[in-house]
Amino acid sequence: MARIWFLFILSAVLAASLWTCGSEDPPPAVEPKDTPREYSEEREPCSQFNPSRNVYFGDLHIHTALSFDAWIWDVRTTPADAYRFARGEPIPLTHLEENGQGTRTIQLERPLDFAAVTDHAEFFAEVEACVTPGSEAYDALTCVFFRQGNALSTIAMANQLYLPNPKRLADVCGPGRVDCPALAGSVWARVRGAAQDAYDRSSDCSFTAFVGYEYTGVPGISNLHRNVIFRNASVPDLPISYVDQPTLQGLWKELERTCLEETEDCDVLAIPHNSNESNGNAFFPDYPGAETIGEEQELASLRSRAEPLVEVFQHKGDMECRNGLEGVLGEPDELCDFEKIRSPESPDCGEGTGSLGATRLGCVSRLDFVRNVLLEGLKEEDRLGVNPYRLGMIASTDTHNAAAGAVEEDRYQGHHGWRDDDPEERSASNLILNNPGGLAAVWAEENSRDAIFSALKRREVFGTSGPRMVVRFFGGWDYPPSLCEDPGFVETGYQGGTAMGGDLPPRPEGADAPRFAVLAMRESDLGQSRGTPLQRVQIIKGWLNADGEAIQKVFDVAGNPNNGASVNLDTCAATGEGFDTLCTVWTDPEFDPGDRAFYYARVLENPTCRWNTYDCIRLPAEERPGHCTDPAIDKTIQERAWTSPIWYRPESP
Repeated sequence: MARIWFLFILSAVLAASLWTCGSEDPPPAVEPKDTPREYSEEREPCSQFNPSRNVYFGDLHIHTALSFDAWIWDVRTTPADAYRFARGEPIPLTHLEENGQGTRTIQLERPLDFAAVTDHAEFFAEVEACVTPGSEAYDALTCVFFRQGNALSTIAMANQLYLPNPKRLADVCGPGRVDCPALAGSVWARVRGAAQDAYDRSSDCSFTAFVGYEYTGVPGISNLHRNVIFRNASVPDLPISYVDQPTLQGLWKELERTCLEETEDCDVLAIPHNSNESNGNAFFPDYPGAETIGEEQELASLRSRAEPLVEVFQHKGDMECRNGLEGVLGEPDELCDFEKIRSPESPDCGEGTGSLGATRLGCVSRLDFVRNVLLEGLKEEDRLGVNPYRLGMIASTDTHNAAAGAVEEDRYQGHHGWRDDDPEERSASNLILNNPGGLAAVWAEENSRDAIFSALKRREVFGTSGPRMVVRFFGGWDYPPSLCEDPGFVETGYQGGTAMGGDLPPRPEGADAPRFAVLAMRESDLGQSRGTPLQRVQIIKGWLNADGEAIQKVFDVAGNPNNGASVNLDTCAATGEGFDTLCTVWTDPEFDPGDRAFYYARVLENPTCRWNTYDCIRLPAEERPGHCTDPAIDKTIQERAWTSPIWYRPESP
């Protein structure tokens, strides 16, 4: 009982450091003299500065009508609409009236802290030309097909994305047609302007808007998509699209050249997503053109610099892990079956790669899942001395409705315009496997572009499948077992080791094994519990043993997996005990100082109803789709959070 009271008191003490901008009754501002703030662009200093860092929730994967596929699905919302929605205002959704206005309305229960609109850059000009009457290409066959808004429209516009050497659409771009680079620049200027207008530069720091876009390569119909996010308003004149650079190495090099080298005050990162549709291609460890180990090291370093993060979850499923794949050593993880979009009978890619993943066909690779990519990084670091896959974990929505952060299961209205705008459409064979998506969470000193971007680059971030649960994760060598009872938990975490996303400090002489401190708090609103109770905390370890074998293991470290929590599927009422707060200091019982390793935390809520169950119980029994009684379709979901890893490197001095 005493420990429960300690955790209760700790929760209250930590409320200040967990507060995010926009909450009522905020803690007093903290401005230590030894904590200078430097901004890369002009703005007022944030009044709520916290050197121990606040948690902020956002969405870095948002599409609007500027994306060719969203426009085909009757989405007419703009980047400005997306940012207004993220800040808490309502926006319209399809179906469209004759005047082009949506007939439904959607609004967040709570605004986001930050967001980035990431429209597909490949067809900025083509979409604009095709939907603008009087343009030089308005009557081109591609544009005529595009405006029909059907499957043929997608083929007409997107076919170049599947080719290894894509080209501009000849009947839209070129002599006598549209100057596509110039028109794309005009659209890009609107994207940048929307982010500038939405960014709160006042001392309130209520909302941060980033400039961004999506790189949409799908060679062989395998997903190689990346979201590109810039630190501030200083960005290149044009985005680098798949048409411009059809290889990932080309994208990374061009981002360094056009941003870091040629544009003053520019900084950038790329975030891979939907590796579960890549047939192993998104993270396959190849080094095209490299003829020496040194050249491979250079390309591995380039990748690590360009891509510090990965999207582990979004509306097209979970990318953390999957059981039963070749080359994965360790006991099966029962929680790896979470939100999978590919059939368990899908063939295994083995040591190779495949194709057709973007259509949910072809083989499935272990490298489609982040845990195995992290393990592959250990192998490459052992071979090259460079880890190309030092990936922090976030989540987002990939909404194509401009509905940033619309992740609640009980309020899900789809993310694909007319494709999933009612229960019948959402119950289609592939769409029933989709979900509302997740959120990115960052630990930053304040809600400004510079602070949040710095958190993204140092990987002090975590992802959730939707709920705004709060997670701290630290690694060190001498955290006291009583740390969870210490109001100075956070300060000790930083001073005695590293936060999520970093490397363990060098092992002190005589230290037996690393210790990890994890604190998780259920979703809350203004200090009042409103989310689902937590069930348990796990730490996932991946390591490379003396024989060079990559192994994984899951440890339950806090909570109770057998708490009897369940859901009444007729009403969605939840039963069973749970926790408001879980905290522990865990020591790796199987540590070998010679084994290269990583550790990350996974936090699980009690089960709740999945979105399709809410759809079913809202309908009369006679109108319910077949999935409502199909035992193969999940009726519940166990929402969760994933922290960025902490790495152990034996060669640390």
